[in-house]
Amino acid sequence: MPKRTDIQSILIIGSGPIVIGQACEFDYSGAQACKALRQEGYRVVLVNSNPATIMTDPQMADATYIEPLTVEMLDKIIAKERPDAILPTVGGQTGINLAVALAEAGVLEKHGVELIGANLRAMQVAEDRELFKQAMEEVGLESPRSGVAHSLEEARQIAAELIGRYPIFVRPSFTLGGSGAGTVFTPQEFDEKVLWGLKESPVHTVLIEESLIGWKEYELEVMRDAADNFVVICSIENLDAMGVHTGDSITVAPAQTLTDKEYQRLRDQARLVMRAVGVETGGSNVQFAVDPATGRVVIIEMNPRVSRSSALASKATGFPIAKLAAKLAAGYTLDELKNDITQKTVAAFEPSIDYVVVKLPRWAFEKFPGVDRELGPQMKSVGEAMSIGRTFKEALQKGVRSLEIGRDGLGVMERDEEGRFRGYEPDTSLHDLLRIPNRDRLFAVYEALLKGETSSLICQLTGYDPWFVE
Repeated sequence: MPKRTDIQSILIIGSGPIVIGQACEFDYSGAQACKALRQEGYRVVLVNSNPATIMTDPQMADATYIEPLTVEMLDKIIAKERPDAILPTVGGQTGINLAVALAEAGVLEKHGVELIGANLRAMQVAEDRELFKQAMEEVGLESPRSGVAHSLEEARQIAAELIGRYPIFVRPSFTLGGSGAGTVFTPQEFDEKVLWGLKESPVHTVLIEESLIGWKEYELEVMRDAADNFVVICSIENLDAMGVHTGDSITVAPAQTLTDKEYQRLRDQARLVMRAVGVETGGSNVQFAVDPATGRVVIIEMNPRVSRSSALASKATGFPIAKLAAKLAAGYTLDELKNDITQKTVAAFEPSIDYVVVKLPRWAFEKFPGVDRELGPQMKSVGEAMSIGRTFKEALQKGVRSLEIGRDGLGVMERDEEGRFRGYEPDTSLHDLLRIPNRDRLFAVYEALLKGETSSLICQLTGYDPWFVE
Protein backbone atom coordinates (compact mmCIF):
# COMPACT_ATOMS: atom_id res chain seq x y z
CA MET A 1 0.00 0.00 0.00
CA PRO A 2 1.69 3.26 -1.06
CA LYS A 3 1.84 6.33 1.16
CA ARG A 4 -1.35 8.26 1.83
CA THR A 5 -2.06 11.19 -0.48
CA ASP A 6 -5.17 12.39 1.36
CA ILE A 7 -3.00 14.04 4.04
CA GLN A 8 -0.44 16.77 3.33
CA SER A 9 0.41 18.18 6.75
CA ILE A 10 1.25 16.23 9.94
CA LEU A 11 1.63 17.60 13.46
CA ILE A 12 4.12 15.79 15.73
CA ILE A 13 3.80 16.10 19.51
CA GLY A 14 7.18 16.15 21.31
CA SER A 15 7.83 14.69 24.75
CA GLY A 16 8.41 17.93 26.64
CA PRO A 17 11.02 18.45 29.36
CA ILE A 18 13.62 15.84 30.20
CA VAL A 19 12.54 14.12 33.41
CA ILE A 20 13.39 10.78 35.01
CA GLY A 21 11.67 8.17 32.85
CA GLN A 22 11.46 10.32 29.74
CA ALA A 23 14.74 11.61 28.38
CA CYS A 24 16.67 11.87 25.12
CA GLU A 25 15.22 8.57 23.77
CA PHE A 26 12.13 10.52 22.74
CA ASP A 27 14.16 13.34 21.22
CA TYR A 28 15.81 10.63 19.10
CA SER A 29 12.45 9.15 18.04
CA GLY A 30 10.87 12.55 17.36
CA ALA A 31 13.83 13.72 15.26
CA GLN A 32 13.72 10.47 13.25
CA ALA A 33 9.99 10.86 12.63
CA CYS A 34 10.41 14.49 11.45
CA LYS A 35 13.13 13.46 8.97
CA ALA A 36 11.18 10.43 7.70
CA LEU A 37 7.93 12.34 7.08
CA ARG A 38 9.64 15.29 5.38
CA GLN A 39 11.50 12.81 3.19
CA GLU A 40 8.09 11.56 2.04
CA GLY A 41 7.02 15.09 1.10
CA TYR A 42 4.72 15.86 4.04
CA ARG A 43 4.67 19.26 5.73
CA VAL A 44 5.72 18.66 9.34
CA VAL A 45 4.61 20.86 12.24
CA LEU A 46 6.39 20.14 15.53
CA VAL A 47 5.21 21.16 19.00
CA ASN A 48 7.54 20.69 21.97
CA SER A 49 8.02 22.62 25.19
CA ASN A 50 11.74 21.84 25.45
CA PRO A 51 14.08 24.00 23.32
CA ALA A 52 17.16 21.99 24.37
CA THR A 53 16.46 19.16 21.92
CA ILE A 54 17.64 18.12 18.46
CA MET A 55 14.06 17.85 17.17
CA THR A 56 13.41 21.57 17.78
CA ASP A 57 16.36 22.60 15.54
CA PRO A 58 14.98 24.87 12.77
CA GLN A 59 15.87 22.47 9.93
CA MET A 60 14.01 19.51 11.46
CA ALA A 61 10.41 20.59 10.78
CA ASP A 62 8.64 23.04 8.46
CA ALA A 63 7.14 24.84 11.47
CA THR A 64 8.37 24.50 15.05
CA TYR A 65 6.48 25.68 18.13
CA ILE A 66 8.24 25.79 21.49
CA GLU A 67 5.14 26.13 23.63
CA PRO A 68 3.58 24.47 26.70
CA LEU A 69 2.13 21.05 25.87
CA THR A 70 -1.46 21.77 26.91
CA VAL A 71 -4.84 21.21 25.26
CA GLU A 72 -5.46 24.99 25.04
CA MET A 73 -2.12 25.69 23.32
CA LEU A 74 -2.49 22.76 20.90
CA ASP A 75 -6.00 23.99 20.03
CA LYS A 76 -4.54 27.37 18.99
CA ILE A 77 -1.68 25.78 17.00
CA ILE A 78 -4.03 23.37 15.19
CA ALA A 79 -6.38 26.27 14.33
CA LYS A 80 -3.45 28.23 12.86
CA GLU A 81 -1.53 25.44 11.07
CA ARG A 82 -4.49 23.28 9.99
CA PRO A 83 -2.68 19.90 9.98
CA ASP A 84 -4.53 16.92 8.45
CA ALA A 85 -3.23 14.45 11.02
CA ILE A 86 -1.45 14.19 14.39
CA LEU A 87 1.30 11.65 15.13
CA PRO A 88 1.38 11.24 18.95
CA THR A 89 3.35 7.97 19.19
CA VAL A 90 6.89 9.43 19.09
CA GLY A 91 6.38 11.82 22.02
CA GLY A 92 6.50 9.27 24.82
CA GLN A 93 3.82 9.19 27.51
CA THR A 94 3.31 12.96 27.14
CA GLY A 95 2.33 12.58 23.48
CA ILE A 96 -0.16 9.80 24.23
CA ASN A 97 -1.75 11.60 27.20
CA LEU A 98 -2.08 14.86 25.23
CA ALA A 99 -3.60 13.13 22.19
CA VAL A 100 -6.21 11.43 24.40
CA ALA A 101 -6.97 14.77 26.12
CA LEU A 102 -7.34 16.55 22.72
CA ALA A 103 -9.78 13.90 21.51
CA GLU A 104 -11.81 13.97 24.72
CA ALA A 105 -11.96 17.79 24.67
CA GLY A 106 -13.39 17.67 21.13
CA VAL A 107 -10.45 19.58 19.61
CA LEU A 108 -9.72 16.93 16.95
CA GLU A 109 -13.36 16.75 15.86
CA LYS A 110 -13.67 20.55 15.80
CA HIS A 111 -10.72 20.94 13.40
CA GLY A 112 -11.25 17.72 11.43
CA VAL A 113 -7.87 16.26 12.41
CA GLU A 114 -7.24 12.51 12.60
CA LEU A 115 -4.80 10.54 14.74
CA ILE A 116 -2.26 8.39 12.87
CA GLY A 117 0.12 5.77 14.30
CA ALA A 118 -2.33 4.77 17.03
CA ASN A 119 -6.05 5.43 17.19
CA LEU A 120 -7.85 6.79 20.24
CA ARG A 121 -9.26 3.41 21.29
CA ALA A 122 -5.82 1.75 21.17
CA MET A 123 -4.32 4.46 23.39
CA GLN A 124 -7.20 4.28 25.86
CA VAL A 125 -7.12 0.47 26.05
CA ALA A 126 -3.34 0.36 26.56
CA GLU A 127 -3.38 3.06 29.25
CA ASP A 128 -6.61 2.22 31.10
CA ARG A 129 -5.85 -0.84 33.23
CA GLU A 130 -9.46 -2.06 33.38
CA LEU A 131 -9.96 -1.83 29.59
CA PHE A 132 -6.59 -3.51 29.01
CA LYS A 133 -7.49 -6.39 31.31
CA GLN A 134 -10.83 -6.86 29.50
CA ALA A 135 -9.08 -6.82 26.09
CA MET A 136 -6.63 -9.51 27.27
CA GLU A 137 -9.45 -11.70 28.61
CA GLU A 138 -11.30 -11.45 25.29
CA VAL A 139 -8.37 -13.05 23.41
CA GLY A 140 -7.68 -15.61 26.14
CA LEU A 141 -4.51 -14.03 27.57
CA GLU A 142 -3.78 -13.73 31.26
CA SER A 143 -3.00 -10.49 33.06
CA PRO A 144 -2.34 -10.16 36.81
CA ARG A 145 -5.42 -10.47 39.05
CA SER A 146 -6.46 -6.89 39.68
CA GLY A 147 -9.15 -4.27 40.06
CA VAL A 148 -9.41 -0.50 39.59
CA ALA A 149 -10.24 1.69 42.58
CA HIS A 150 -11.37 5.33 42.76
CA SER A 151 -11.27 5.55 46.56
CA LEU A 152 -9.57 3.98 49.58
CA GLU A 153 -12.71 1.99 50.52
CA GLU A 154 -12.96 0.54 47.01
CA ALA A 155 -9.25 -0.36 47.08
CA ARG A 156 -9.60 -2.22 50.41
CA GLN A 157 -12.57 -4.18 49.03
CA ILE A 158 -10.62 -5.23 45.89
CA ALA A 159 -7.60 -6.25 47.99
CA ALA A 160 -9.76 -8.44 50.24
CA GLU A 161 -11.99 -10.03 47.58
CA LEU A 162 -9.75 -10.37 44.51
CA ILE A 163 -6.26 -10.84 45.87
CA GLY A 164 -6.69 -11.90 49.48
CA ARG A 165 -3.02 -11.87 50.51
CA TYR A 166 -0.01 -9.59 50.80
CA PRO A 167 2.22 -8.42 49.13
CA ILE A 168 -0.02 -6.33 46.87
CA PHE A 169 1.06 -4.01 44.07
CA VAL A 170 -0.51 -0.53 43.79
CA ARG A 171 -0.17 1.33 40.47
CA PRO A 172 -1.73 4.73 39.57
CA SER A 173 -3.24 5.10 36.05
CA PHE A 174 -1.71 7.33 33.34
CA THR A 175 1.62 8.04 35.06
CA LEU A 176 5.15 7.98 33.66
CA GLY A 177 8.11 5.95 34.87
CA GLY A 178 6.04 4.08 37.46
CA SER A 179 5.43 7.29 39.41
CA GLY A 180 3.51 6.57 42.63
CA ALA A 181 3.60 2.77 42.14
CA GLY A 182 4.83 0.37 44.77
CA THR A 183 4.55 -3.00 46.49
CA VAL A 184 3.02 -3.04 49.97
CA PHE A 185 3.34 -5.72 52.65
CA THR A 186 0.96 -4.49 55.41
CA PRO A 187 -2.55 -2.93 55.56
CA GLN A 188 -1.07 0.35 56.88
CA GLU A 189 1.39 0.60 53.95
CA PHE A 190 -1.50 -0.27 51.63
CA ASP A 191 -3.64 2.67 52.82
CA GLU A 192 -0.73 5.12 52.53
CA LYS A 193 0.22 3.94 49.01
CA VAL A 194 -3.38 4.03 47.74
CA LEU A 195 -3.92 7.61 48.96
CA TRP A 196 -0.59 8.66 47.42
CA GLY A 197 -1.46 6.88 44.12
CA LEU A 198 -4.89 8.53 43.89
CA LYS A 199 -3.14 11.89 44.21
CA GLU A 200 -0.42 11.04 41.62
CA SER A 201 -2.82 9.75 38.94
CA PRO A 202 -4.14 12.50 36.64
CA VAL A 203 -7.49 10.64 36.50
CA HIS A 204 -7.41 9.79 40.26
CA THR A 205 -7.64 6.02 39.87
CA VAL A 206 -5.31 3.26 41.06
CA LEU A 207 -4.89 -0.35 40.03
CA ILE A 208 -4.76 -2.88 42.87
CA GLU A 209 -2.85 -5.88 41.54
CA GLU A 210 -1.43 -9.21 42.73
CA SER A 211 2.31 -8.84 43.35
CA LEU A 212 4.60 -10.60 40.86
CA ILE A 213 7.80 -9.98 42.87
CA GLY A 214 10.48 -12.50 41.94
CA TRP A 215 9.01 -13.37 38.52
CA LYS A 216 11.21 -13.06 35.43
CA GLU A 217 10.50 -10.08 33.18
CA TYR A 218 10.76 -10.06 29.39
CA GLU A 219 9.92 -7.47 26.75
CA LEU A 220 9.27 -7.81 23.04
CA GLU A 221 9.72 -4.82 20.76
CA VAL A 222 7.25 -5.39 17.92
CA MET A 223 5.87 -3.68 14.81
CA ARG A 224 2.66 -4.09 12.86
CA ASP A 225 1.38 -2.50 9.64
CA ALA A 226 -2.06 -1.88 8.14
CA ALA A 227 -1.92 -5.21 6.25
CA ASP A 228 -1.42 -7.10 9.56
CA ASN A 229 2.22 -7.93 8.82
CA PHE A 230 3.92 -8.40 12.18
CA VAL A 231 7.61 -8.48 13.13
CA VAL A 232 9.49 -8.86 16.40
CA ILE A 233 12.44 -6.48 16.28
CA CYS A 234 14.09 -7.62 19.46
CA SER A 235 13.51 -9.63 22.63
CA ILE A 236 14.79 -8.05 25.84
CA GLU A 237 15.37 -9.82 29.15
CA ASN A 238 15.56 -8.05 32.50
CA LEU A 239 18.34 -9.31 34.76
CA ASP A 240 16.47 -8.03 37.82
CA ALA A 241 13.25 -9.86 38.65
CA MET A 242 9.83 -8.21 38.76
CA GLY A 243 9.55 -5.49 41.39
CA VAL A 244 12.28 -3.30 39.88
CA HIS A 245 11.20 -0.79 37.18
CA THR A 246 12.49 -1.89 33.77
CA GLY A 247 14.28 1.49 33.45
CA ASP A 248 16.27 0.65 36.62
CA SER A 249 17.01 -2.94 35.64
CA ILE A 250 20.03 -4.29 33.79
CA THR A 251 18.63 -5.57 30.50
CA VAL A 252 20.03 -7.97 27.91
CA ALA A 253 19.10 -8.31 24.24
CA PRO A 254 18.35 -10.78 22.82
CA ALA A 255 16.78 -12.69 25.75
CA GLN A 256 19.27 -15.33 26.92
CA THR A 257 17.28 -17.76 29.08
CA LEU A 258 14.23 -18.49 26.90
CA THR A 259 13.93 -21.75 25.00
CA ASP A 260 12.78 -21.43 21.38
CA LYS A 261 9.37 -22.85 22.34
CA GLU A 262 8.93 -20.25 25.12
CA TYR A 263 10.06 -17.44 22.80
CA GLN A 264 7.55 -18.47 20.10
CA ARG A 265 4.83 -18.55 22.76
CA LEU A 266 5.63 -14.97 23.83
CA ARG A 267 5.79 -13.94 20.15
CA ASP A 268 2.32 -15.35 19.44
CA GLN A 269 0.94 -13.65 22.55
CA ALA A 270 2.50 -10.30 21.56
CA ARG A 271 0.73 -10.53 18.20
CA LEU A 272 -2.60 -11.19 19.94
CA VAL A 273 -1.97 -8.22 22.26
CA MET A 274 -1.36 -5.89 19.28
CA ARG A 275 -4.63 -7.00 17.67
CA ALA A 276 -6.63 -6.89 20.91
CA VAL A 277 -5.48 -3.38 21.81
CA GLY A 278 -6.07 -2.26 18.22
CA VAL A 279 -2.63 -0.94 17.26
CA GLU A 280 -2.98 -0.83 13.47
CA THR A 281 0.44 0.54 12.56
CA GLY A 282 3.78 1.27 14.19
CA GLY A 283 5.95 -0.01 16.99
CA SER A 284 4.85 -1.23 20.39
CA ASN A 285 6.50 -2.63 23.47
CA VAL A 286 4.87 -5.65 25.16
CA GLN A 287 6.01 -6.67 28.66
CA PHE A 288 5.62 -10.18 30.08
CA ALA A 289 6.16 -11.73 33.51
CA VAL A 290 7.00 -15.43 33.73
CA ASP A 291 6.77 -17.40 36.98
CA PRO A 292 10.10 -19.31 37.16
CA ALA A 293 8.49 -22.03 39.31
CA THR A 294 5.41 -22.84 37.18
CA GLY A 295 6.05 -21.19 33.81
CA ARG A 296 2.79 -19.19 34.09
CA VAL A 297 2.92 -16.18 31.73
CA VAL A 298 1.03 -12.94 32.34
CA ILE A 299 0.95 -9.78 30.24
CA ILE A 300 2.03 -6.85 32.41
CA GLU A 301 1.44 -4.01 29.96
CA MET A 302 1.95 -2.75 26.45
CA ASN A 303 2.92 0.70 25.20
CA PRO A 304 1.30 1.59 21.83
CA ARG A 305 4.15 3.98 21.08
CA VAL A 306 7.88 4.28 20.61
CA SER A 307 9.32 3.73 24.10
CA ARG A 308 12.65 3.78 25.97
CA SER A 309 13.11 0.14 24.97
CA SER A 310 12.54 1.06 21.30
CA ALA A 311 15.65 3.26 21.36
CA LEU A 312 17.64 0.36 22.86
CA ALA A 313 16.22 -2.13 20.32
CA SER A 314 16.95 0.28 17.43
CA LYS A 315 20.56 0.73 18.48
CA ALA A 316 20.98 -2.98 19.28
CA THR A 317 19.68 -4.27 15.94
CA GLY A 318 20.23 -1.37 13.52
CA PHE A 319 16.47 -1.39 12.81
CA PRO A 320 15.26 2.28 12.93
CA ILE A 321 11.95 1.75 14.76
CA ALA A 322 10.89 5.43 15.07
CA LYS A 323 11.62 6.18 11.41
CA LEU A 324 9.71 3.12 10.19
CA ALA A 325 6.84 3.73 12.65
CA ALA A 326 6.41 7.21 11.12
CA LYS A 327 6.38 5.77 7.58
CA LEU A 328 3.91 3.04 8.56
CA ALA A 329 1.65 5.75 10.02
CA ALA A 330 1.82 7.49 6.63
CA GLY A 331 0.34 4.41 4.95
CA TYR A 332 3.26 2.21 3.91
CA THR A 333 3.47 -1.50 4.75
CA LEU A 334 6.56 -3.27 6.11
CA ASP A 335 7.28 -5.07 2.83
CA GLU A 336 7.49 -1.72 0.98
CA LEU A 337 10.20 -0.24 3.21
CA LYS A 338 13.86 -1.07 2.57
CA ASN A 339 16.33 -1.94 5.33
CA ASP A 340 18.79 0.98 5.51
CA ILE A 341 21.75 -1.23 6.37
CA THR A 342 21.44 -4.04 3.81
CA GLN A 343 19.67 -1.98 1.08
CA LYS A 344 18.33 -5.33 -0.20
CA THR A 345 16.04 -6.80 2.43
CA VAL A 346 12.78 -5.15 3.46
CA ALA A 347 11.57 -4.12 6.92
CA ALA A 348 9.34 -7.22 7.07
CA PHE A 349 12.49 -9.31 7.72
CA GLU A 350 13.07 -9.76 11.44
CA PRO A 351 16.60 -8.71 12.46
CA SER A 352 18.80 -11.54 13.76
CA ILE A 353 21.92 -10.69 15.75
CA ASP A 354 24.97 -12.80 16.61
CA TYR A 355 26.10 -10.62 19.52
CA VAL A 356 24.83 -9.60 22.96
CA VAL A 357 23.72 -6.11 23.95
CA VAL A 358 23.60 -5.06 27.61
CA LYS A 359 21.99 -1.89 28.99
CA LEU A 360 23.15 -0.70 32.41
CA PRO A 361 21.29 2.10 34.23
CA ARG A 362 23.22 5.08 35.64
CA TRP A 363 22.03 6.60 38.92
CA ALA A 364 22.98 9.95 40.43
CA PHE A 365 21.95 9.47 44.07
CA GLU A 366 24.75 11.83 45.13
CA LYS A 367 22.69 14.66 43.58
CA PHE A 368 19.53 13.57 45.46
CA PRO A 369 20.78 13.13 49.06
CA GLY A 370 17.35 12.56 50.64
CA VAL A 371 16.18 9.88 48.20
CA ASP A 372 15.67 6.26 49.27
CA ARG A 373 18.32 4.29 47.36
CA GLU A 374 16.35 1.06 47.29
CA LEU A 375 15.12 0.30 43.77
CA GLY A 376 11.45 -0.45 43.14
CA PRO A 377 8.66 0.09 40.61
CA GLN A 378 9.33 3.84 40.43
CA MET A 379 12.18 4.69 38.06
CA LYS A 380 15.21 6.43 39.62
CA SER A 381 18.01 6.16 37.04
CA VAL A 382 18.99 9.33 35.16
CA GLY A 383 20.80 7.71 32.24
CA GLU A 384 22.13 4.47 30.84
CA ALA A 385 25.05 2.91 29.00
CA MET A 386 24.67 0.39 26.19
CA SER A 387 27.42 -2.05 25.31
CA ILE A 388 27.87 -4.72 22.66
CA GLY A 389 29.96 -7.88 22.94
CA ARG A 390 30.29 -11.38 21.52
CA THR A 391 29.34 -12.79 24.92
CA PHE A 392 27.27 -11.58 27.88
CA LYS A 393 30.43 -11.29 30.02
CA GLU A 394 32.22 -9.10 27.47
CA ALA A 395 29.21 -6.79 27.01
CA LEU A 396 28.70 -6.52 30.79
CA GLN A 397 32.34 -5.53 31.45
CA LYS A 398 32.23 -2.92 28.67
CA GLY A 399 28.95 -1.57 30.04
CA VAL A 400 30.29 -1.13 33.59
CA ARG A 401 33.32 0.71 32.24
CA SER A 402 31.08 2.95 30.07
CA LEU A 403 29.03 4.12 33.07
CA GLU A 404 31.86 6.49 34.10
CA ILE A 405 31.52 5.66 37.80
CA GLY A 406 35.26 5.21 38.33
CA ARG A 407 35.31 1.46 37.63
CA ASP A 408 37.22 -0.36 34.89
CA GLY A 409 34.80 -3.29 35.01
CA LEU A 410 33.27 -5.63 37.57
CA GLY A 411 34.83 -5.37 41.01
CA VAL A 412 34.08 -5.70 44.71
CA MET A 413 31.96 -3.31 46.78
CA GLU A 414 33.46 0.04 47.81
CA ARG A 415 34.24 0.40 51.53
CA ASP A 416 35.11 3.26 53.87
CA GLU A 417 38.14 3.39 56.24
CA GLU A 418 36.34 1.23 58.80
CA GLY A 419 35.58 -1.51 56.25
CA ARG A 420 31.84 -0.76 56.01
CA PHE A 421 30.00 -0.51 52.69
CA ARG A 422 30.20 3.07 51.44
CA GLY A 423 26.82 4.81 51.06
CA TYR A 424 24.87 2.26 53.16
CA GLU A 425 23.80 1.90 56.80
CA PRO A 426 26.67 0.72 59.07
CA ASP A 427 25.01 -2.65 59.83
CA THR A 428 24.36 -3.54 56.15
CA SER A 429 25.63 -7.03 55.27
CA LEU A 430 26.57 -8.50 51.88
CA HIS A 431 23.42 -10.65 51.99
CA ASP A 432 21.32 -7.48 52.51
CA LEU A 433 22.85 -5.97 49.37
CA LEU A 434 22.02 -9.13 47.43
CA ARG A 435 18.46 -9.35 48.75
CA ILE A 436 17.40 -5.69 48.49
CA PRO A 437 17.46 -4.20 44.95
CA ASN A 438 20.07 -1.40 44.88
CA ARG A 439 22.46 0.23 42.43
CA ASP A 440 25.46 -1.85 43.62
CA ARG A 441 23.81 -5.28 43.53
CA LEU A 442 25.91 -6.35 40.53
CA PHE A 443 29.13 -5.70 42.47
CA ALA A 444 27.70 -7.45 45.54
CA VAL A 445 27.11 -10.55 43.35
CA TYR A 446 30.72 -10.39 42.13
CA GLU A 447 32.04 -10.10 45.69
CA ALA A 448 29.82 -12.96 46.89
CA LEU A 449 31.18 -15.21 44.12
CA LEU A 450 34.76 -14.27 45.08
CA LYS A 451 33.98 -15.19 48.70
CA GLY A 452 32.81 -18.63 47.61
CA GLU A 453 29.04 -18.20 48.02
CA THR A 454 27.12 -20.76 45.93
CA SER A 455 25.34 -19.54 42.81
CA SER A 456 22.09 -21.13 44.05
CA LEU A 457 22.16 -18.97 47.22
CA ILE A 458 22.95 -15.84 45.18
CA CYS A 459 20.06 -16.61 42.79
CA GLN A 460 17.73 -17.21 45.73
CA LEU A 461 18.64 -13.83 47.29
CA THR A 462 18.71 -11.74 44.09
CA GLY A 463 16.10 -13.42 41.88
CA TYR A 464 18.70 -13.55 39.07
CA ASP A 465 18.58 -16.47 36.66
CA PRO A 466 21.37 -19.04 37.34
CA TRP A 467 22.61 -18.61 33.74
CA PHE A 468 23.65 -15.00 34.44
CA VAL A 469 25.28 -15.74 37.82
CA GLU A 470 27.25 -18.70 36.50
